[in-house]
Amino acid sequence: MSFDDAILALSNNALKFVKDDYIIGLGSGRAATVLVKSLAKLIKLKNYNIKGIPTSLQIKLVAEKEGILLVEADQVDHIDVVFDGADQIDSQKFVIKGGGGALLRENILFSLAKKVVVIADKTKFVKNFTKTVPVEVHPLARILVTNSIKKLGGKVKLRSLDRDYTFFTENGNIILDCDFGTIKNPKVLTQKIKQIAGVVESGIFLRKPDIIYRAKTNGKFDVL
Repeated sequence: MSFDDAILALSNNALKFVKDDYIIGLGSGRAATVLVKSLAKLIKLKNYNIKGIPTSLQIKLVAEKEGILLVEADQVDHIDVVFDGADQIDSQKFVIKGGGGALLRENILFSLAKKVVVIADKTKFVKNFTKTVPVEVHPLARILVTNSIKKLGGKVKLRSLDRDYTFFTENGNIILDCDFGTIKNPKVLTQKIKQIAGVVESGIFLRKPDIIYRAKTNGKFDVL
C-alpha cells in the first residue's frame, strides 16, 4: 500500500499556508522530504524570500540541495508555520514523534510556531496511543530515568544501531524507547516523564497541531 501520491498532493495543498518572507520549520521524515522539495519549487516560482529551519541533518541536507536558505532556531523569535510528520496521532490530536531521533528540535520548533501542520498517512491514526514513546535522555541519567520510567509502568529499551552501537541524537543524548501499552491520558504521562531529572524531551508533544493532513491511497487525503 503506497501513500506517495497522496503525500505529494497534500504537500502541494499545504503550501497554501506559505507566504513571502515567512520563516518555515522543516520537519523530518518521508513526508517532510516531499514537502521540502515542493516548497523549493514554490520559492523559485514565486520568487519568495523564505527562511527554513531544519529539525535534523537529514532534512537540512535535502533543503540545502534544493537551494532553500536555512537559519537556526536560536536566530529567530518565531516561526510562521512548521510542517512535520508524526509517528502516531491519537483521537485527542496529540502526536508521538521521535522515531528518527529529532524530537527535541522538533518540539522546539512546535513551540516557536504560530501554526503547526502535521502530515501523516492514515495508518498513523489511532484512538489511543499504542506506539513506544521515545524519551531523549542525558547519558549520565540513563539508569535513573530507566528506573523512573519503570515505576510509571513502562518497559524501557535503549535505542541502538546495527551491531548494538548506541544511538546518539544530534544533541549528544541517548533515546529510551518506552512501552506503556495503551496510553489513554498522554498529557498526564508526558508531564510525569518530563519531571524526571535527566529527561531532555518526551516524544508525546503537548502542543497539538493546528491542521492535520491524513494521506489515503489513490492520491486522496483528508484535512482535519
